Amino acid sequence: MGAADPVPPPDLDDALVREVLEEYGELTRRHLRDVLPRGDPASYLYDLLGEYPKRGGKLMRPSLCLATARAFGASPEKAIASAVSIELLHNALLIHDDIEDASDERRGSPTLHAQYGMPLALNAGDALSLLCLRPLKSNYTTLGPSLALRIFEETERTAWETAEGQALELGWRRDNRADLDDEDYLVMVLKKTCWLATIHPMRVGALIGARHAAPLDPLIRLGFFFGAAFQIQDDLLNLQGGAAYGKETNGDLLEGKRTLMVIHALREAQAEPRRRLLRYLGLPRPEREDHETEWISSLLTRTGSLEHARQVAKGLAGAALYEFEQIFGHLDDSRDLRFIRAMITWAQSRAH
Repeated sequence: MGAADPVPPPDLDDALVREVLEEYGELTRRHLRDVLPRGDPASYLYDLLGEYPKRGGKLMRPSLCLATARAFGASPEKAIASAVSIELLHNALLIHDDIEDASDERRGSPTLHAQYGMPLALNAGDALSLLCLRPLKSNYTTLGPSLALRIFEETERTAWETAEGQALELGWRRDNRADLDDEDYLVMVLKKTCWLATIHPMRVGALIGARHAAPLDPLIRLGFFFGAAFQIQDDLLNLQGGAAYGKETNGDLLEGKRTLMVIHALREAQAEPRRRLLRYLGLPRPEREDHETEWISSLLTRTGSLEHARQVAKGLAGAALYEFEQIFGHLDDSRDLRFIRAMITWAQSRAH
């Protein structure tokens, strides 16, 4: 079977995904709480650092790190510091993303800047960005200097990739770009989403478990297909919103984001609807009226943009399953391997 013929997805094992996310998520939270600083100024800084982690979240990223490390033979104790670092970096970037997007809601509650004001939230995001490095220092003892340095370098690369991806998305919105295609979107998602969400956790887990035998380059392909399917599904869910999703309905439209659906609609819509969509995207967020947002949402259906995105996500998930078999197929079966495989299908078909 070649790369053009991806393995068909198996039945989704929701129970396994929920079970492992809960187990590894709680393990990560327990160690993360030990890392969070305490003391003064609590109400201006340290209370804020724990705000997003305390709200929950799926903790997919640290769970992938732990599962990959264990699939290659390492104990959770060897990987937990790196998993905590990944989750801290993720939460730091969420704070900054919410400010840059002018978002109102995160994980079912007001965003940090809406709750505490932008200056304090921005400072807290900066502090969390620094704090994510603290757990990595313990790797020098548990993993040795060489591997600890390699993981630090992986973290640095991921931070830069993420910043570049965020710059693309923000720049497209600033310039009200209408000339983008699917490839542009996927490059942006590779950088902004995939490196931190899937590539980095699996590469670090593989380094911890397999050391010098870690299949790092193939994990970029797997992580890209996996992470892009995850992001497209997230973009689709954003149009539905709801309590389980934890963010405002149509938030991506209100923020003027160039999702795959919006790019497709700009390409496929007739001249007048296209001008109306582009005019809406060019407005400052406060000037985007609810009835126009609803019209744009319906346009995405009429142009077939939602179905286009679903089909792209399905194809990416299939490609990810093929890459998974190439990388992990030689390893002994384990719950962690089954979890990673199930996560690929979950990412593309989840309901929240």
